[in-house]
Amino acid sequence: MPVLALTLALVAAGRPAIGTNMEELVQRYTTDLQGIDRYYDVPLSEKGWQRREEFEKGWLQSLKGSDFAALDRNGQVDYILLRNHAESDLRDIAAQRKKAAQIRKLLPFADKIVKLEENRWTLAPLDPEAAAGEIDDIRHEAHQLMDDAKSKLEKKELDPSLAFRASKTLGDLRETFQRWYRHYDGYKPLFSWWCEKPYTQCSKELEAYERFLKEDVAGQKGGDDDPLIGDPIGREALIDDLKSEMIDYTPEDLIAIAEHEYDWCQKEMVKASQALGCGDDWKKALELVKKDHVPPGEQDDLIMAQGREAVQFVEDHDLVTLEPLCKETWRVQMLTSEQQKNWPFAFYGGQHMATSYPLPDMDHATKQMSMRGNNRHFLRAVTFHELIPGHHLQIYMSERYRPYRRVFSTPFFIEGWALHWEMLMWDLGFAQSPEDKIGMLFWRMHRCARIVVSLKFHLGQMTPQQMIDYLVDRVGHERWTATSEVRRFIGDMYSPLYQCAYMIGGLQLRALYKELVPSKMTVKQFHDTVLHLGPIPMEMVRASLTEAKLSPDFVGGKHVKASDSAH
Repeated sequence: MPVLALTLALVAAGRPAIGTNMEELVQRYTTDLQGIDRYYDVPLSEKGWQRREEFEKGWLQSLKGSDFAALDRNGQVDYILLRNHAESDLRDIAAQRKKAAQIRKLLPFADKIVKLEENRWTLAPLDPEAAAGEIDDIRHEAHQLMDDAKSKLEKKELDPSLAFRASKTLGDLRETFQRWYRHYDGYKPLFSWWCEKPYTQCSKELEAYERFLKEDVAGQKGGDDDPLIGDPIGREALIDDLKSEMIDYTPEDLIAIAEHEYDWCQKEMVKASQALGCGDDWKKALELVKKDHVPPGEQDDLIMAQGREAVQFVEDHDLVTLEPLCKETWRVQMLTSEQQKNWPFAFYGGQHMATSYPLPDMDHATKQMSMRGNNRHFLRAVTFHELIPGHHLQIYMSERYRPYRRVFSTPFFIEGWALHWEMLMWDLGFAQSPEDKIGMLFWRMHRCARIVVSLKFHLGQMTPQQMIDYLVDRVGHERWTATSEVRRFIGDMYSPLYQCAYMIGGLQLRALYKELVPSKMTVKQFHDTVLHLGPIPMEMVRASLTEAKLSPDFVGGKHVKASDSAH
């Protein structure tokens, strides 16, 4: 069927139309998906999952009926990206349902709150007296659940990680409940007459139950000594996530690659240690490097100087195009002591590098560890990772050339790009002194360790404490920075594969770089071309830059390789 006829047929059938302009279709897909997410914003909503499922299946069905061969190379890449994203979303919905089933026994009243809000969306008729009865039922149920939970806690029958997840979901449900009540309160006088007292009592009961699950069961009281609580997803879920990232490896394969890379790092650490007069004791050399930090008040100045140094190095070696505005529009922002519990080093926060350094409200030991962990030589590698040629440059260029592809964004591109530069800058001699080499090698060892500890955690093979010990013993972390790192690794602010994405994404891009440079492209052409593609899976970066044969069901192959320097 001709493309136009197919398009009209799909429109008539109420299904998304697939034409030859894939960019427009990806934009439409993204807009519609965001609309669904904004509308169905209630936790544990089966209606929301069903609607998203219906949406993704509709797009997949439409893709199957389109003429893939009629698309140009860019269009075919977008087609594959869109298909992969829809398939991944369906797997994610299944995973969300599974996780929801695990906490429903702790929150059996959740569906009642969800139904109240969903009925409000559709302006279903409201019976104030009946609503008051439902609210009171929720209150009684929450009260009984807390009594039961107290008994189970004494018998050690409650899972702290499950309770912590349930407490966070209950917090979202309480916000939903509050939003529902405020919509009617006062606006419908009879509603307020019936529901004000039951709602106030119920809210207090739900808040108490949430606090009990979080503080008494999970031990999360907001203190520095709170136990580290995570939520391992298991091997099957890791395999699904790797499939979504178009990575044809098992978790065990990735751990083996990380250990291989670590061995190279350790050998280089010994060489740098010998150059500093510490013999083979690289941890002794690391201690010397940690002591070389600026005094309080000078950290932001150091970063500005190091950022300019990296820009000059990139320009001197003609490695990538740097737009004047990109060089102009970045700055430094210092993190609070509370933020440093999760980010003990630095991160890119959108045109600024957020960085850590001791603050007056920290105890003396923590100040010392923060200062040592953010020394001159560690920071020298962090600065170009976060700014130029790292995240600041890549995000600026992605938004400039392929903003519609942000829906396909993956940490294997975002962090892999920055890790590729860490390895390339090493190759080009950016680390001039033994101290600088140790600073760069510390982070490279850390990337290897991240893969090991995060995957073994999700495989059920490592506890949070074992993860901390591993980072301290194998990488040389301060115990405070290791604890902060692990707290972030096992929390819910990042995907389970995020910590793998640094080194594995970097190795994917490095393998492609060595394949194409200089035989087919210059260094600058390679980097400019990659930046113009947007933050897509590395397998699709490869497909875009090579003559790999593409098909509607393309999934890629095994292209993660150990760096040449690790052999």
